[in-house]
Amino acid sequence: MIISWMLGITLISQPLHTADTTLVNPEGITQTIINHDDFILPIPGGTFINVDHYNSFIENLDQQIYKQPINATVDKHGNIVSEQLGYKLNREALTVKLYNRFFITDTNRIEIPTLPLYPKVDSELLSNILEKRIGTYITYFNAHNEKRSHNILLASEAINNQVVFPGETFSFNRVVGKRTKDKGYLLAPIIVRGELSEGIGGGICQVSSTLFNAVDNAGLKIVERYSHSKRVPYVPHGRDATVSWYGPDFSFKNKFNQPIFIKARVYEGKMIVTIYSSELINNKPKKIPSASSILPKEINVDIGVDD
Repeated sequence: MIISWMLGITLISQPLHTADTTLVNPEGITQTIINHDDFILPIPGGTFINVDHYNSFIENLDQQIYKQPINATVDKHGNIVSEQLGYKLNREALTVKLYNRFFITDTNRIEIPTLPLYPKVDSELLSNILEKRIGTYITYFNAHNEKRSHNILLASEAINNQVVFPGETFSFNRVVGKRTKDKGYLLAPIIVRGELSEGIGGGICQVSSTLFNAVDNAGLKIVERYSHSKRVPYVPHGRDATVSWYGPDFSFKNKFNQPIFIKARVYEGKMIVTIYSSELINNKPKKIPSASSILPKEINVDIGVDD
């Protein structure tokens, strides 16, 4: 590696510039100020760079400077929000700049060199895969049940704007993550026609079940799905997909020749999932029984179990 090779050598004949150096990030803001003496080994007979110290500094700087790219998305009005480039530290280029600063030039300001990181989903891709609706499903819930409605909204936002490329597998648990209080999920202790809700994150299984029916309607390959032990009211019998962080997951694979886009939204007691793709997709949609809009009676209970 260039860091070990270049800075690990002895530099007897070249004087060290001792003034501090300011490192400026791509936004033009001072990232850090380094003292050259911090990188020198106190060994008589020459100027030695402490490679271990230098490499540790580079590791820390890389973590500080890293900017994650942001995918293009679709807002609630259906407009495409452009992607944002990210970047990471260009370690070798910075090493060359610092070497020159230590022993050759006397500039005291260095712009940190970076390498671009491109988002996986850009505006052009999104515009192409929003051409055709290939699957959709609607389920209904009691919008006056604020805690359960809140959890449904959070989970729907997590799966919204997800793009699944050909050959990729979508995992509900991986995408939504653990349903915890820290993430904003609420305790929704309710029995709905014999079904005990999931406690923290109650209502999540309605989101996973709605997603299952939408992707099944689109003809995507179901990889993993489990039903509740008892019949649930928000989908027809046998059309549910129970999920739990420490238990069942719902997953599907995009077996088609085009990426697919998941749009999920909550509106006035409706949980709606729509699957889109390109006009070039070779899917064969399936007929799926619709969910009932009749809401069951809910019974409050005192329970503190986790999802």
